[in-house]
Parts: sequence; C-alpha cells; structure tokens
Amino acid sequence: MDGIKTKSSFRNFMETAKPYIAMISLQFGYAGMNIITKVSLNRGMSHYVLVVYRHAFATAVIAPFALVLERKIRPKMSFSIFMQIFVLGLLGPVIDQNFYYAGLKFTSPTFSCAMSNMLPAMTFVMAVLCRMEILDMKKLRCQAKVLGTALTVAGAMLMTLYKGKVVEMIWSSHIHPLNSTTPGTPVDTDKDWVKGSILLIIATFAWASFFILQNVTMRRYTAPLSLTSLVCFMGTLQSIAVTFAMEHKPNVWHIGLDMNLLAAAYAGIVSSSIAYYVQGLVMQKRGPVFVTAFSPLMMIIVAIMGSFILAEKIFLGGVLGAVLIVIGLYAVLWGKYKEYKEKEAEEFLEPVKDTNNNNGMMMMIKDIEANNVEVMQKNEVKTVMSPAAFAISAPIPMLAVEAPKP
Repeated sequence: MDGIKTKSSFRNFMETAKPYIAMISLQFGYAGMNIITKVSLNRGMSHYVLVVYRHAFATAVIAPFALVLERKIRPKMSFSIFMQIFVLGLLGPVIDQNFYYAGLKFTSPTFSCAMSNMLPAMTFVMAVLCRMEILDMKKLRCQAKVLGTALTVAGAMLMTLYKGKVVEMIWSSHIHPLNSTTPGTPVDTDKDWVKGSILLIIATFAWASFFILQNVTMRRYTAPLSLTSLVCFMGTLQSIAVTFAMEHKPNVWHIGLDMNLLAAAYAGIVSSSIAYYVQGLVMQKRGPVFVTAFSPLMMIIVAIMGSFILAEKIFLGGVLGAVLIVIGLYAVLWGKYKEYKEKEAEEFLEPVKDTNNNNGMMMMIKDIEANNVEVMQKNEVKTVMSPAAFAISAPIPMLAVEAPKP
C-alpha cells in the first residue's frame, strides 16, 4: 500500500510540475537564442532575412509531426480561423520578431530581455480591455495587478530614459569578449537606446497580442501542432514579402555554414516551433499570464551568459528599471495566483452545494412521504372509529312479517 501511495503522489507531483519544467526549459532556450542572434546581427545579417529563415526552419521541423500525429483530429479550416492564423503570423513572426531583433541590435541581450518583462502586464491590460479579465478594485488581488502594471510601465520608462553608470561584474575584467561585430563598427556607437527601447516596446505589445489571440484560436482549432505549423508557414510567407519590400540587395539572402545559419536554425527549431507548441499546451491548462510569468528567469540567464560570452556592459538605469519591472511583474502574478485559487475554491464548493441541495431535497421528499403516510393512517383510524362505519358494517335486523290468516 505504501508503494502504491508513493507512486501515486509522485505521479501527481510530476503532473503538477510539468508546466513549470516546460516553461523553465523554454527560458533557457530563449536565452541561448538572444545570445546567438545578437552575435549574428552584429556580424551584419539582416534581421528581415533572419526572420524568414527562422520560420522556414520552424515549418520544416514541425509540419511532418502535425501531418502524421494530427491527421484524424485536425478541425476543418473556416474563413474566420484562417484570418486568425493570418493575424497570428503577422503579430508573431513579422511584427514582434522584426521589431525585437531591431531593438536587440540597437541595445543588448540583457536590456532586451528586461524590456520583455513588460509582457505579463501588457497581457493583463489587453485581457481587461477584451473583457477576458474582470477588474474589481475592491479586492486586493485586483489592486495588486493594477499596481504591478504601473510599476512595470515605470520600470520600462526608466530603462528607456536613463542609462546611468556601468555596473561592473566581478568576472567581466577577466573575460575577453567574443568578436561579434563587423570590422570598423564600434559596439557603443550603434546603441541608440531610446530607439531600441521603443522598438522593443512595440515588439512586446505585438507579442502580448499574439498570446491573447492564440488563446482564443486554440479554443476553436484544437490541433496545436497543426496550428503551430500554419502560423510558422504563414509567417514565412509574410516575412518574405516584408523582406522583398525592405531589402533590395540580392546578397542579403546569402547564408553559409556559419553563425548566421546557426542563429536561423536554432531560433526556428527552439524558439518558434517547439516554443509555440509548448506554450500553447501550457496555455490551455494555466492561461496566458502563467506562460509569461517566467520571463525574469530569461533575463537573469541572459545577463550571466552575455557578461561571460560578450563581456556585455550592464548600466545602472537598466538594473533599476529591471528591478521595478520584476517587482511589478510578480505583483501581477500574485494577483493572478489569488484569482486562480478563488476559482478553484468556487469549483470545489459547487459540487458540495449541489450535494447539500440534493440531500435537502431528499429530506424534504422523505418528510412529505412520512406526512402523507401519517395522514393516511389517521384517516384510516377515523374511518374505523366513526359511527357511520359501525352503522354500515352492522347487520340490518330482519323484521318478522306475519302471513295473512285465511
């Protein structure tokens, strides 16, 4: 019995821990993508072309699995679902990633990840506007979500408008940076922090919109692998059109066996195909805000990796702004956690109420039946004891009739 209980508890623990393990693993994948992409962009690769190759790789990897594993459960394509997939391709692959890569090129990986921590607050605001979230300011959890959103916006503005002094890491002076820039291009001269910050805010807004729409679409199109494949394929086609419009030199499409190929393949396989699919599965169980809750972990990983690999400089304004963003982020998440617990309690109490109501109804029925039996018994007693009953049941005496005499 003890062995069965141990196996059951371990199984329950793993079932509960799956979303956490999946999202933490994705943050390591995103962190690696930020570092590799930064090196590739600094070496001269066009971010428009990178987005095209990224989603071409993603489509090639995920489509075979979708065709084989979901051939029997794939829903029919309607015009409204097609338009939702079209907009998802526009929000995620085209707007979000092009603006994010442009902002990454003008700033740094750590700064970009810190700005991405605005994502949960933006998702919350959009959910309120779309009436997916109910805002009751009398409750503490709603106040925490509003305060957290304000702190997140304040942190992003601080990071944008104030750069400050360089914060030296202990190991930075002993590390030689990876040569990630093109010859004759200084690292500091191309860092337009305000421009990069604005691009990153636009990218984060598009990313939040992508999560909201993905959550809506998955309720109607219940084949996550197929949905991921279609979004990546649609994003590839749209990115090709954008690249033809923005890049007019044929040599920008050239890619060899170098860091550019690694950046495109890694970003496509890990950060697009696997990430879209895993996020969709987790979102079905825990919602979009839970999926965005782990972005501060990516910022910490990227800060450590960036300082080691790129000898990246971290500025005081970025640190202070990141602290505000993280505090605001977890204020929002605390409010969401309390809301989740309240819903759990309500779902638990509803069957109890139904059971109590059923028990009450059964007791009422039994009382009514008992009363009916008691009334019937009383009626029977009255019937037996009444004079009329005796008169009816008593034999009628026969009168003697004399025959007439002759």
